Amino acid sequence: MTTQQNEPRADAGQISDDDLITAWGLVHEAMSALQPKLLGGITPDGRDMAGPWFEVLIRLQRTPGHRLPMSRLAREVSLSTGGFTKLADRLEREGYLERANCSEDRRVVYAVLTEPGLAFIREVRANHVDRLREHVQGPLGVDGVRRLAAIARTLRDSACD
Repeated sequence: MTTQQNEPRADAGQISDDDLITAWGLVHEAMSALQPKLLGGITPDGRDMAGPWFEVLIRLQRTPGHRLPMSRLAREVSLSTGGFTKLADRLEREGYLERANCSEDRRVVYAVLTEPGLAFIREVRANHVDRLREHVQGPLGVDGVRRLAAIARTLRDSACD
C-alpha cells in the first residue's frame, strides 16, 4: 500500500512523505550553500580550504595532545582508510601532520598535529569562527545554534547506534 503525495501516513504523529523529504533536502541544500562561505578563501594566504583538510586539522587542534588514531579520523571525516591515507600524505607534505606509532598496539597509527599545523589551524579557525558567527549565528541566533547542535547531535548519535 502506498501513500499519496503529501498525505500523512496512518500514524497522526508523522508528517507527510513530501514534508519529510523537503525537510531533509533543505538541510542538504543549506550545508551545500554554506560550505563555500565558511571555507572559501579562509587560509592565511586567501586560498580555499577543502572540507576534509579543515575537518582533520580542526579535530586534531581540539583534541587534547593534538593526536588521534588515523582510523578514527578517517571514520569521523567520512573517508575510507585509503582516502584518508592520501589526505594524511598531503597534510604531512605540507608539514601540518605527522604519523606516530602506538607503543601499546602496533596496528594503531596516530595522526599528530605539528607545531606549524597548530599555528596554521589556529589562524584558519579564527577566520572560520568569524564566518560561522556571520552565516550561522547571525540568521539563527544563539538559541537557534544551540537547538541546531542538539538536533545534529541527536541525528549523529542515532546513526551510530
